[in-house]
Amino acid sequence: MMNAVQEDHPWGALSELPGHPMMWVLILTEVVTFGLLFMTFAVARAIHPDLFAAGQAQLDPVLGGINTLVLITSGWLAALAVESRSAGSRGIARLQLGAAMALGLVFIAIKLAEYVAKAEAGIGLETDTFFTLYFLLTGFHLLHVVLGIVILAAVAFSDSVENLKTGTAFWHMVDLVWVVMYPLVYLIG
Repeated sequence: MMNAVQEDHPWGALSELPGHPMMWVLILTEVVTFGLLFMTFAVARAIHPDLFAAGQAQLDPVLGGINTLVLITSGWLAALAVESRSAGSRGIARLQLGAAMALGLVFIAIKLAEYVAKAEAGIGLETDTFFTLYFLLTGFHLLHVVLGIVILAAVAFSDSVENLKTGTAFWHMVDLVWVVMYPLVYLIG
């Protein structure tokens, strides 16, 4: 038999987080997965510093920086959407989510332009360890951006405050992962 505390908080500490607790289970799983990928990247860079320096020199840190600003702004708009919906402004919240999703599409376009430039230079997944990890890390993140846009679209349609908090929690995880990935892959030598 459940006691009163278990009935009020069936998810334990996860019940205190914004949005549905199952989203937080997914987010924690994804953060651990990305953390392991980041550690793999860092260890490989320690083993092959010259190879990683040469690979990193072929990246465009300006485009990566622009994408960082794009995702941070998108996350801010998603957070504003939650505030707007909480205040009863459904139309404004949907506009803010639409703008957040549009910026997600801008991120995708910039990332795909980077991939095309690499392909045109003859650089691919099999080029070397740096580019294998670069494409795996950024590609896995790119899939999360696509999924995040789908989630934001779903919660814009079914826009209860709870749903918006759930969807934006995932979107903020996508932002956070990129904020860590950008300096790790593009800047730190």
